[in-house]
Amino acid sequence: MSSLYSRTKELSRTRKSQSDSPPSSPSPTAKTFRHDRTSRLDTSSSGDSTTDRLLGRTSSYTRRENRLASLSKADEEGSSKDYKKMYEDALAENEKLKSKLDESKQELAKIRTQLDKVTKRQDRISERSGVLETEKREKRALEKKVTEMEEELKVLIELKSDNQRLKDENGALIRVISKLSK
Repeated sequence: MSSLYSRTKELSRTRKSQSDSPPSSPSPTAKTFRHDRTSRLDTSSSGDSTTDRLLGRTSSYTRRENRLASLSKADEEGSSKDYKKMYEDALAENEKLKSKLDESKQELAKIRTQLDKVTKRQDRISERSGVLETEKREKRALEKKVTEMEEELKVLIELKSDNQRLKDENGALIRVISKLSK
């Protein structure tokens, strides 16, 4: 019983490995099981010829190749459909991204124009403030000049009054001297 269990266990392993491996490279355990199968066939049917056995093997091999070929064709068709779907998905995604990019470009252009307007306003304001600053400086300078001129005018008025007083005094002295000299 244990030998039968281990043999079926090994058979299931070899079947899995045979389906996983390519047909050109069977595993060593698979070779021994094939050999066991062929030797059983030889003992059970002694009337079969070796050519019949070879034809049976080749026909099973060709059936397997045909089955694998049909599976690979189905996979190729499925994969080509997948590629086509993936291509269509990529195109749709590209179109979405292009539209988003265009929207972003338009928004960027709007923002740039707004920024230009704001900078122009700030330039005008700064120019105005610059002009105002220069006007304020000029006004201060003019006010200083006016105060200086007013002071000079006051000094001039004082000098004129002093000059007139001195003229009057001089005239009075001349009269006194002329009276004294007569």
